[in-house]
Amino acid sequence: MAALAQTITPELRLWIIAQAEAGCRPEDVLKAMQASGWAEDVAIAALEATLTDRLAELRPGQAAVPDSAATALPEPDLAGAPSVLQAEGHAVRVLTTMRHPRVVVFGGLLSDAECEQLMALSRPRLERSKTVDNATGGDEINASRTSDGMFFERGETALITRIEARIAALLRWPVNHGEGLQILRYRPGAEYRPHHDYFDPVHPGTAKILERGGQRLGTLVMYLNTPEGGGATTFPDVGLEVAPVRGNAVFFSYDRAHPSTRTLHGGAPVTAGEKWVATKWLRQGVFV
Repeated sequence: MAALAQTITPELRLWIIAQAEAGCRPEDVLKAMQASGWAEDVAIAALEATLTDRLAELRPGQAAVPDSAATALPEPDLAGAPSVLQAEGHAVRVLTTMRHPRVVVFGGLLSDAECEQLMALSRPRLERSKTVDNATGGDEINASRTSDGMFFERGETALITRIEARIAALLRWPVNHGEGLQILRYRPGAEYRPHHDYFDPVHPGTAKILERGGQRLGTLVMYLNTPEGGGATTFPDVGLEVAPVRGNAVFFSYDRAHPSTRTLHGGAPVTAGEKWVATKWLRQGVFV
């Protein structure tokens, strides 16, 4: 079916709203539309317009959450295709780069000693990991995430301050535009099913979340150990798997809150041993 012959009908809009209110993820709705013959650009336009209009209906009098592309994003300086980057006096290797989605795999971002210290400091404070409650903007325990975790306050210790400064220099993004460092431990069988890190504008709790620093624009996952088996960071939309290797990290950014960024990702189940990671989420503005 040619894209020019496809029309976004009232019936299609009602169907999209019904899927969203039934809890279907936007990327699943998009795939269903494409499977039914809708061109990708038409399907994306229908999703964006319908869900934005629906959000305005649900929150009358409030400004709609912007869904346009961010004008600036965290991004390492990869001009000239360097194999090594310097960040606060620390040499970081560039192992893999991808443009769409924007993914960069770094080697040696953290030292062995830093990895050990982060695990030791966080271990007494670990508890069952939570996810954002999309209805309220608060936290909730979600069956899709079976790890233990905790958050450090920004600048909580000298170690945290040093690592945050290194990340800011590497990704050229202000320290105060980052959330506190999160530590996660995945035991055998634990996983985090594929998801997006941005806050979906269609959910009623998103407006409250965005008050603390705007939209998320980037994610940095740092591996604190090398598990005996499993635990890769997966990107299902592009068939990419990043192996968890101690000291290495994977960075990815997303310029809009939409599955077209192709940043759907997950933590594959750990099959042997444990996996420890430190995650830094980067916001559009100052995170408070």
